[in-house]
Amino acid sequence: MDQDKPHCDAVFACSMLLVLLTGLTLFVAPIASANSAINSAATTATFRTKCAGCHGQDGGGSAAGKSMNVPDLRSPAVQNLTDAELAHIISDGKDAMPAFKDSLSEDQIHSLVTHIRSLRQQK
Repeated sequence: MDQDKPHCDAVFACSMLLVLLTGLTLFVAPIASANSAINSAATTATFRTKCAGCHGQDGGGSAAGKSMNVPDLRSPAVQNLTDAELAHIISDGKDAMPAFKDSLSEDQIHSLVTHIRSLRQQK
């Protein structure tokens, strides 16, 4: 019977660890999901204030943007750019587009790249 005690202790310890990890996962998953929703809302707000004036809410171009021939962010010409190229354009500007490196963080710029990628699906 003494030989079974270490085995029972090990099974008990593994069971407790599994319960703890499951509980932790169930606790952390909703927080991560909420943070993702907050980040998405923040990125949408940033796009609305910094980009939509010219590019439109859907990326297809506002009336002002179309008059300046801004590119449709949903187009293959934009969507085929690499993430690094898009981030560089947002950061440093291009043609009539202003640079945003002084007003947006790198994380915000990369979130905007992800947002631009999501516009492809809306076309």
